[in-house]
Amino acid sequence: MIGNIYAIAAVAIIGGGLFGFDISSMSAIISIPQYKCYFQSGPIPTDPSECTGPDSSVQGGITAAMPGGSWLGALCSGFISDIFGRKKSIMIGAVIWWIGSTIICAAQNVPMLVVGRIINGFCVGICSAQVPVYISELAPPSKRGRLVGAQQWAITWGIMIMFYISYGSSFLDGTAAFRVPWGLQMIPAIGLFCAMFFLPESPRWLGRKDRWDEAHAVLTLVHGKGDPDSPFVLRELEEIREMVNFEKNNSDVTYLELLKPHMINRTHIGVFTQIWSQLTGMNVMMYYITYVFLMAGVKGNANLVASSIQYVINVVMTVPALLYVDRWGRRPTLLIGSTLMMTWLFANAGILASYGKWAGPTGVQNTKEASWEVSGAPSKAVIACSYLFVASYAPTWGPVSWIYPPELYPLRVRGKAVALATSSNWAFNFALGYFVPPAFVNIKWQTYLVFGVFCLAMTVHTFFMFPETAGKTLEEVVDIFEDPHGIKYVGTPAWKTKVSTKRTALLEHNRFDEAGQAEKGTKFHESPDRSGSETVEEVKA
Repeated sequence: MIGNIYAIAAVAIIGGGLFGFDISSMSAIISIPQYKCYFQSGPIPTDPSECTGPDSSVQGGITAAMPGGSWLGALCSGFISDIFGRKKSIMIGAVIWWIGSTIICAAQNVPMLVVGRIINGFCVGICSAQVPVYISELAPPSKRGRLVGAQQWAITWGIMIMFYISYGSSFLDGTAAFRVPWGLQMIPAIGLFCAMFFLPESPRWLGRKDRWDEAHAVLTLVHGKGDPDSPFVLRELEEIREMVNFEKNNSDVTYLELLKPHMINRTHIGVFTQIWSQLTGMNVMMYYITYVFLMAGVKGNANLVASSIQYVINVVMTVPALLYVDRWGRRPTLLIGSTLMMTWLFANAGILASYGKWAGPTGVQNTKEASWEVSGAPSKAVIACSYLFVASYAPTWGPVSWIYPPELYPLRVRGKAVALATSSNWAFNFALGYFVPPAFVNIKWQTYLVFGVFCLAMTVHTFFMFPETAGKTLEEVVDIFEDPHGIKYVGTPAWKTKVSTKRTALLEHNRFDEAGQAEKGTKFHESPDRSGSETVEEVKA
């Protein structure tokens, strides 16, 4: 059994990579003649270059089928995970991906393609909800951010790898141009399924099932370096035991519990973290970037190459977040990201409004969605702002939107709460995937204004309502929301919460005496938690 937490995360995040494969297997394909002619709405022209492909509403439906299935998969994942465990739920998702990819690869028409994408989406919904839960329940607090955030990095790698595979396949004749990449996307799921056999189950899930010897063995394997009497292992085990015992005094959890007064604030924060990550417009840029670059005058193979650059930026710029997000904290990362993205979205809207013009009823190169065109220096500015937008999202809302929700909830509701939050991601992904092609046709450059306003709203919301969780154990995060000295049903005000990674790192290395004075000018006081035990809280001197 593998005990290295980095190796465990490296395998589990392949589940996130499947989402990335799906994004670029569509974004790189929708502009090539082979796809357009095969799934043409109406009569097929004799000249392939004149094929317009599916209508904007049909293409929106094809794209949205995957997030639609993901919404359902995310909701079901809470039940699957609570019954079978975090590990087996991810393996179930991998099997579902094989089925969906087979149908997509063999698609003879739009309905068959849509059904395959819905099934693939169901897998992505399960994995995107439960991979962060699985990693967060295994990872030590000081490394949890980078390890859970690695799911976003896997997504970016999946996007980039599949985009280049699809780009290479675009030179093939006939339907092989899109069937080859749609078939190859099965390979990572096969690897994920096989590798999961060698990973441990979540110790917190095992504890909830009263399998304490197994939970202790997993903590020893992952955190104790083989020493079952390691102080940190025993401390972690005791915290899990206290939480499980506390939860056993309550009734079995349902989704309705997430709407109760003591839980509604946490529920709304987790749900809106995922909603806002979609309303940044990033996945729109991922799916439909070829439309944007067509409007900027980049055509043919040059369009696909230029589009691929943003995927490289996405991969590279996610790395700083993985290295430093536990040091930076969640709040500053989210606030800086939304502010920068708002800037680039408003800039693009202004450039297109001032220097662009309507491209006519058929759009640029018979692509109705490319309804606005701009040339010269302004077109280069649009491309630059698009790249800067991706560079702003990748180290901020990209990884943190996966890191943050699993940290917010107590163990007994975590599986279902994260499933609900993730389902909201997919609900909005579905809506936006369906909305954007008609939006480019009908409101043109104003589409950028819509997302710019969303970024402004999320900046304000994050500042006032999203507390800092970096460096805290999952049990300590619960205390933030149940602070008896805080706001009723809210807890400690979000803007008063601080990063405590350094203190937690000392505790992980069993340096308990030093942890009390981890930073100059910082002191700690004891405060009773809900079960009467003592927890350490950080307060600025």
